[in-house]
Amino acid sequence: MHYEGHIIRPPSEANAIILQVTTGCSHNRCTFCGAYREQKFRIKDDAVVDSDLDFAANYCTRQKTVFLADGDALVIPQQRLLDLFARIKEKLPWVRRISLYANCRDILNRSPEELAELKAAGLGRIYMGLESGHTKTLATIKKGATSAEMILAGRRVKEAGIFLSVTCLLGIAGIRYSLQHAADTAAVLNKIQPSQIAVLTLMLLDNTELGQTAAAGSFQLPDKLGLFQELRTLIVRLKVPRCQFQANHASNYFTLDGRLPRDKDNFLATIDEAIAGTLDLKPETLRGL
Repeated sequence: MHYEGHIIRPPSEANAIILQVTTGCSHNRCTFCGAYREQKFRIKDDAVVDSDLDFAANYCTRQKTVFLADGDALVIPQQRLLDLFARIKEKLPWVRRISLYANCRDILNRSPEELAELKAAGLGRIYMGLESGHTKTLATIKKGATSAEMILAGRRVKEAGIFLSVTCLLGIAGIRYSLQHAADTAAVLNKIQPSQIAVLTLMLLDNTELGQTAAAGSFQLPDKLGLFQELRTLIVRLKVPRCQFQANHASNYFTLDGRLPRDKDNFLATIDEAIAGTLDLKPETLRGL
């Protein structure tokens, strides 16, 4: 496979065929993200992608899903994306689902009809980075969308019948807005009603604007107790029907994995153990992105 740079995929795509169709991120301005900071964005040549599909056809016959990397494959023009889906179906007929990252802007640039067309062609799952529902925080981290736009984008994906996984980021609002960030994020999620909620914990990186701001003393990440209280506030306020909930990323201090609303009380009990200091936490040396 012709991989370039760091290949990043969601935890739930661990067993997928990773097909890199773009390099980097077309937005690449979020203050907290260093994943593609030094990487120039481009859509990869079809000939290179086809070569990778040929490789997958020979060596990836046990993998039933395809994840399109890098940061936001939905930026690819509609017809070109449909042509790619057709080639995936032709060369990998056993694949049952195609998934990708998409930012709010690229979702809103698609009409409901275009998203439905992609769904019919094989797009089964979209991962959207909300990070926060707190309007001030979204602006500060240069996410490129408001909370209202995030809701509109999320609902558009859901209405197209596509499984929507939404990512939230503990600590991204700093100490000052920590609990407001949690409450506002829950409010946005309640309006979107995603299929899956994935919670990560902010890790400050030296090659990011936010990491440098923190080093200068202008941003302060909540301590462990603050992060746990933030997570608790988020879960208490969530009112979503039949939603997968995962806080199982390597950045988190402990794992939550289940369904809402079924497992809500169990989640809160685990968080309360963490707050009380009676839960075994992941050591810093094992946390990562």
